[in-house]
Amino acid sequence: MSTSISSIEGKIARARRALAALGPMRPGTLNRQYKNPAEKQGAYWQISYTHQMRSRSEYVRPEHLKAIRAELANFRKFRLLTERWIELSLELSKAKRKPPSRDKA
Repeated sequence: MSTSISSIEGKIARARRALAALGPMRPGTLNRQYKNPAEKQGAYWQISYTHQMRSRSEYVRPEHLKAIRAELANFRKFRLLTERWIELSLELSKAKRKPPSRDKA
C-alpha cells in the first residue's frame, strides 16, 4: 500500500470523526423580516429551507435564535465534510486502480 493511499485513508477517517462529532443540524437560511419593511418596523425572524423538493419557511422565536444558528452552522459543516469525503473517496479509488509505475533501469 502506497503512502498516498494511506494518507488519503487517514484524511477520510478524520472527516468521518468530524461528521460523527456534529450535533443537531438543519438546512436553511435565517433572515430578519419586517411587518413594515419601508420603515423597518415589526421585526421577526424566519428560516427558509427546501426539504423533499418542497420549499418551507417557519417563524423563529427570539429565544430560539442561538440554537437555530448553531444547527445551521452544523449543517454547513456537514455539507463541507461530506463533499470533502466524496472528493477523497474519488481520489482513493483512482489511486487504487492506478497501474504500478515502471522504473527504467
